[in-house]
Amino acid sequence: MIEHKEHAELAEKFNADEARVDWHDETLWWVRQKRDKMAWSIPEWENLREAASRIKHNVLGNLHDYLLEFERNAQQNGAVVHWAADAAEHNRIVLGLLKEHGVQRMVKSKSMLTEECHLNPYLAENGIEVIDTDLGERIVQLAKEAPSHIVLPCIHKKKEEIGELFHEHLGTPEGNADPKFLTAAARLHLRKEFIQSRVAITGVNFAVAETGEMVVCTNEGNADMGAHLADVHIACMGVEKIIPKRRHLGVFLRLLARSATGQPITTYSSHFRQPKEGQQLHIVLVDNGRSRQLGREDFRNSLKCIRCGACMNTCPVYRRSGGHSYHNAIAGPIGAILAPNLDMKEYKDLPFASTLCGSCSNVCPVKIDIHQQLYKWRQVITQEGYSDTSKKAGMQAMNFVLSKPGVFKFAGSAGRLMMRTFPGILNIKLNPWAKQREMPEAPKLSFAEWYKKNKK
Repeated sequence: MIEHKEHAELAEKFNADEARVDWHDETLWWVRQKRDKMAWSIPEWENLREAASRIKHNVLGNLHDYLLEFERNAQQNGAVVHWAADAAEHNRIVLGLLKEHGVQRMVKSKSMLTEECHLNPYLAENGIEVIDTDLGERIVQLAKEAPSHIVLPCIHKKKEEIGELFHEHLGTPEGNADPKFLTAAARLHLRKEFIQSRVAITGVNFAVAETGEMVVCTNEGNADMGAHLADVHIACMGVEKIIPKRRHLGVFLRLLARSATGQPITTYSSHFRQPKEGQQLHIVLVDNGRSRQLGREDFRNSLKCIRCGACMNTCPVYRRSGGHSYHNAIAGPIGAILAPNLDMKEYKDLPFASTLCGSCSNVCPVKIDIHQQLYKWRQVITQEGYSDTSKKAGMQAMNFVLSKPGVFKFAGSAGRLMMRTFPGILNIKLNPWAKQREMPEAPKLSFAEWYKKNKK
C-alpha cells in the first residue's frame, strides 16, 4: 500500500513556486473582498445568515422526515429515487443506470459529491468515459488533476497553462492564452458532447422536501444543457441538501452566490421537478458518512454547508498552500472538518492545517463554527491516538514547561543565552520555523524581567 503525502509536504511542494503562491493568494483574497462588498450592500445580511442557519438546524433535527417527504413528492412528480449508503453503492447505482441504457460516454456538470465518491475513475475502470462540462472541471480533467476548489476548480492554473492544455487536447493555436478565445473553443468542444450524450449527471444545490424538486446553480448553463438534451437525467445529492419549503430557497440563493464569487445571484438557478415526456429522471440520495457526522454533536453543524467556498477564499492557510495539499475532494477549512469523519486515520493531518484565526467562521453564510470544530477534531484525533508522535511529545514537553513557573523561567533564560551566544543555532532545517524565515534576535530581558524593572 502506497502511503499518501500529508498536507505539510504537499503544501511545501506548492510553495516551491513562490510567484504562483503569491498570485493564488491575491486572487482568492480578491474574491473574498468581492464577497464582503456584496454582503455589506445588504442591510439584512446577518439576518439572512441567521435564518439560513436556523433552517438548516431544523433540517438536521428532522432529516429523516424531510427525506421521506422529498422522496414521496419526487416520486409523485415522476422521478425515480435511489438510496445509497456509501460511495461504493452510489457508484454501482450510477453504473447500473448507464449499463441499462447502453451508454459508454456521457456528460456531467459540476458535482462535488461525485468527486467525493470518485465516480469518474470508477466509471473509467468500467469502460465509460465521463466528460465534465463545467469549464473549470473540464480544464482539470484534461490536465488529469482533481479540482482544487469547490467553486473555482482550476483556480491554481494560469491562463498560459490552460492555453497549452487546449492546444494539446482541443487543437487551439499554440501560444494563444486569451481567455475569451479559450472559452469559445471550450464551448464548441462541449456543444458536440451535449448533443451526442444520452445521459447527463448533475449535482444538486438544494432539494425541496415540500415539492420534491431540485435546484442546480451554475454560471455557465451546463447543467441545463446536459439535463434537457439527454434522455436520462441522473441527479446525485448528499442527504443534507434538503430544505423544508420552497419559500426557503430565497434565503439560500441570496447567500450562495454572494458568498462564493461576490455575485448577486448565479447566472442560472435551474429548477428540476419532473422529467419531460420521454425522459427519465433519477435522483440518488447519498449518505456516505453523513449520518455518522449527524451523530457527532460537536461536528453535526458542518452538514449545514452549502458548498460556497467562502471559507477557502479567506483562509490564510488554504490561500498559501493550494487545494491539492488537502488530498481530499473538498479542500480548505470545511474539508478539514468533513474528511476526518470519512477516515480519521487518512485525514488526521487536515484539522492541524489551520491557524484557528476564525476568519472561516466569520464568512460562513450558514454560521458553521468551523474553527471551533477544527480545534475539537484535533482533540479527538489526539485522544484516538492518531496524532503525530513527535508533535505529541513536543506538546507534552511544552505542557511541562508552561505549567511550572520555575522551569519556564529557567528555560527562557537558557534559551536566550544560547541564542545570543550562538545566533544561528536555530536557523537550521531541523527547526520548521526556520524553513521560510529567520529566528528573531533574542531579547536581553524576558517580559517578566522587563516589567519588574520598569513597573514604576
